[in-house]
Amino acid sequence: MIIVLRSGASEQEIEEVARRLRIMGFGVHISRGVERTIIGAIGDERKANIEEKIGVLPFVEKVVPILTPYKLSSREFRGQDTVIEVGGVRIGGGKITIMAGPCAVESEEQIVYTAQKVKEAGGHILRGGAFKPRTSPYSFQGLGKEGLKLLAKAREETGLPVVTEALGIEELELVAEYADIIQIGARNMQNFRLLEAVGKLRKPVLLKRGMMSTIEELLMSAEYILAQGNYQVILCERGIRTFEPSTRNTLDLSSVPIIKKQSHLPVVVDPSHGTGRSDLVIPMSLAAIVAGADGLLVEVHPNPIEALSDGPQSITPEMFAELVNHLRRILPVLGKEL
Repeated sequence: MIIVLRSGASEQEIEEVARRLRIMGFGVHISRGVERTIIGAIGDERKANIEEKIGVLPFVEKVVPILTPYKLSSREFRGQDTVIEVGGVRIGGGKITIMAGPCAVESEEQIVYTAQKVKEAGGHILRGGAFKPRTSPYSFQGLGKEGLKLLAKAREETGLPVVTEALGIEELELVAEYADIIQIGARNMQNFRLLEAVGKLRKPVLLKRGMMSTIEELLMSAEYILAQGNYQVILCERGIRTFEPSTRNTLDLSSVPIIKKQSHLPVVVDPSHGTGRSDLVIPMSLAAIVAGADGLLVEVHPNPIEALSDGPQSITPEMFAELVNHLRRILPVLGKEL
């Protein structure tokens, strides 16, 4: 249920509505728009008649039920696009944000060099894995804390904010100490305790769609984070598992306009995991932006053949520069900018 206040409602009036809702047992989420303030009442609406007790207040314009199961991430709750700022970089709101870097941090030389090339080409955020969830227990699992330190070193050298993954609650605090954006990977999209924990950190979160998850399930997972009071959530389409063997996953670009219609949260696309093929990264990146994505998450490695993780889907710094140049040519047509 959302309570729409009349234009010009004072802070005292906003707090009065919030106070009454809390007394009635509801969680309260306030969204301040340009013209009006909307208050979300989260809880069992059968327990109290909000229309009768709140709707009669003179500074309340209307009380509207949210019909979707995901409340706080819905367009009904917030009509304007959410824009997230991290380290001077804006994600959403017409800006195209490029997050790029290796799948896994392997050495100081590798991550610093890649970060420099990403920034030189026009990238905005450095991605890199310190903790790696791998299908095989014998595959490279990442450098752990040492990898986080190297990401911080690369940030110091280039000024690029860092996004990296947390695999579980046990290392969440450590990752949060070094990361500017905490990534929740596809395998953890429905790890609800982890989602609640990251929601309490008040740090930006990049939430990846599960490999066999629906769009609604993705938005419901985002709801776990938002319900803790953390509204800095970035959704990521990274491909879903189908019967098609030509690619690692099937990159569901139709999800982008669907999510943009149903949710106010920014959406980025990961064409690297989405296809598993470096030769498809550039064309699918361009298609993602045309489909309405707010940004890209791309794997870049100085020597993909020798990469310890996901080499076949990683592009070289030269290919990354080519991708950014293509974007610079098409973005003016879309009315967007890097």
